[in-house]
Amino acid sequence: MTQIKLMNKIAAVGINQFDRSLYDVTTEAEDPNGIMVRSANLHEVEFGKDLLAIARCGAGVNNIPVEDCAKRGIVVFNTPGANANGVKELAIAALLLASRNIIGGVEWANTLETDVAKSVEAGKSQFAGTELLGKTLGVIGLGAIGGLVANAAKSLGMDVIGYDPYITVEAAWSLSRSIKKASSYDEIFKESDYITLHVPATKETKNFINSGSISMMKREVKIINLSRADLVRASDLRDALEDGHVSAYVTDFPTEETVRVPGMITIPHLGASTVESEDNCAVMAAHQLIDFFENGNIVNSVNYPTVKMPRTTGNRIVVLHLNVPNMISAITASVSAAGINIDNMANRSKGDYAVTLLDTDDPADKDTIENMSAIEGVIRVIQIDH
Repeated sequence: MTQIKLMNKIAAVGINQFDRSLYDVTTEAEDPNGIMVRSANLHEVEFGKDLLAIARCGAGVNNIPVEDCAKRGIVVFNTPGANANGVKELAIAALLLASRNIIGGVEWANTLETDVAKSVEAGKSQFAGTELLGKTLGVIGLGAIGGLVANAAKSLGMDVIGYDPYITVEAAWSLSRSIKKASSYDEIFKESDYITLHVPATKETKNFINSGSISMMKREVKIINLSRADLVRASDLRDALEDGHVSAYVTDFPTEETVRVPGMITIPHLGASTVESEDNCAVMAAHQLIDFFENGNIVNSVNYPTVKMPRTTGNRIVVLHLNVPNMISAITASVSAAGINIDNMANRSKGDYAVTLLDTDDPADKDTIENMSAIEGVIRVIQIDH
């Protein structure tokens, strides 16, 4: 029976996707074959030898040692788009919070005790803000979430400009034709009244917003960051708020450097905290694990390529290996040497890693699997015989 360990509370609708006659889904598994996780930090977790896959119920994977998993033949999945609508709606709220000092007004109203209506009319002008209509929103990152935010902002009457050097064809098709495509990040910085960030946290994007990028922005620009705290150098942003270059910063990732800072609105990581988002993420993560364990198919992995092949026989071999020359011929030769016919195969690569799927007429015996595993560059061999 395949053991799936839950590292966080996972929505029941996701757990219910597993056939309990085939899967044992529990928080207690000592040496699981698969892991489902939301926010738990796995960097210090010691993985067992039988762990084959980790499914992150969400898009960000900074809580998972992705590269180490790739080297060990552990496929890491995420669920892009499953929580996109929830984050999009919070981004729209963030635009309004940055424009209209709603939080300050509510806090002030709660201090009033007598002649409330009269006090409100006398004091409301101190919370006056600006409207979104006609303002320019720069969207950095036009994936599942950024694309939705761009389209929604356009519907609110904003002029929207977006930039994403890695945009997919599917994402491009989903964008409104009226959204202007910027030629660089600098163009976004220079033209936007509001800037919203929808890119992953990587070595390249760490401190992406800093004194240098801020210096190119308009005075009183408003910045929204619902992606990751590391995208913004907090000390530079505090300085920009103090001198008025930035008029508001809204983030979904509070840190010691951003709480209780005038001009910073810190939301306690609520982007995907909707019932619908949690359900969608759990269901998608479960389906990815099931398809991998039952068919070897890989979809939405962050460390291995997408590879999906219809089953043509009852015997499938999954080979996780380095993306190096002559690997396919070495793999197929080892199968042929065992007298096993290959009925169908697929191979895909992504960076340093690749996956080969083989459907064979007969199951491979233990010696054949060991011989394939011994090929230089092969990381892991998995046989699925159902």
